[in-house]
Amino acid sequence: MDFNEIVFLSGFVLLIGVMLLIDIGLFHKKDHVISFKEAAAWTAVWIGVALCFYLFIYFFAGLIHGVENIDDLISLNARFQHRLRLQGLSFEDGLVLYRHALSLEYLTGYLIEKSLSVDNIFVMIMIFMAFNVEKKYYHRVLFYGILGAIVFRFIFIFTASALIQRFHWVLLVFGAVLIFTGIKMFVQRNKEEKIDAENHPAVRFLSKHNLTTPDFYGHNFFVKTARGFLCTPLFVVLLVVEFSDIIFAFDSIPAIFAVSKDPFIVFFSNIFAILGLRSLFFMLERVMDKFRFLKTGLAVLLVFIGVKMFLPELFGIEIGIGASLLVIVGILTVSILLSILFPKDEKK
Repeated sequence: MDFNEIVFLSGFVLLIGVMLLIDIGLFHKKDHVISFKEAAAWTAVWIGVALCFYLFIYFFAGLIHGVENIDDLISLNARFQHRLRLQGLSFEDGLVLYRHALSLEYLTGYLIEKSLSVDNIFVMIMIFMAFNVEKKYYHRVLFYGILGAIVFRFIFIFTASALIQRFHWVLLVFGAVLIFTGIKMFVQRNKEEKIDAENHPAVRFLSKHNLTTPDFYGHNFFVKTARGFLCTPLFVVLLVVEFSDIIFAFDSIPAIFAVSKDPFIVFFSNIFAILGLRSLFFMLERVMDKFRFLKTGLAVLLVFIGVKMFLPELFGIEIGIGASLLVIVGILTVSILLSILFPKDEKK
């Protein structure tokens, strides 16, 4: 990572930090139950912010890696496998092509992460229910959960990128994982999932070492007792949410590497998607059971992305980013329309 990349990434992280501080310090200072209307408004805000960043990449993508000439573009094109035809182009024309490619990669990656995060919402709902968490504390847990997710995803994404650049076969491993996960999700699409709160590894570890209290203490994660500071059940919930997000990231992040090998684009699309995860959670928690075919759609989506990673390596077939975006939108649209046209039989 050169100096320009470090400066840009530092500025991006600072921007995210400021947005999160404004979120928790101004708009969600007091614990309260998030209404559907409030969640919808915040979902629109976070999607709007993500689209603004898309426009930034569309017009100023050259700033990310400090592009100054056509040689820089050719080097980045080879380094991150953008497969752009830059030979014979002027720097201005090449830069336009490069900006368009990166912005489309970002938008596709964002849509993939946003779509797959819906499955993570299923798990989060079950976690909160299993631990009997009051709804007014949901946002606090999700907020701090996202802070942990940002750190982990930064490490995961840039480590995976370094491995891909050194060992190209890692992409085939990612593809195989996505195909396996998609098939497994399809087979188990109607299986009722449960969270065993008492036997979760985090719960067993903290209970075994007497590090947690049996009762909640408002929104506090820790409480001072005669035995010193102990974790409250709300902190245990936070650990379980973080653990589930790590498991989820092993599916979602490789999926984005199918559309972009640039770790900056993968990181940007990933972070903006999970920033809006909290508001999307509160929007969908009341209507999640209405989308009966969404899990099937996500399973097909994972298999498609996994196959997409194999095609260039085994058959020399390349599915363009624009075509991939259309397929992804098509899969999600069909699964949502089928859910609306053929709703679940409540009596049954």
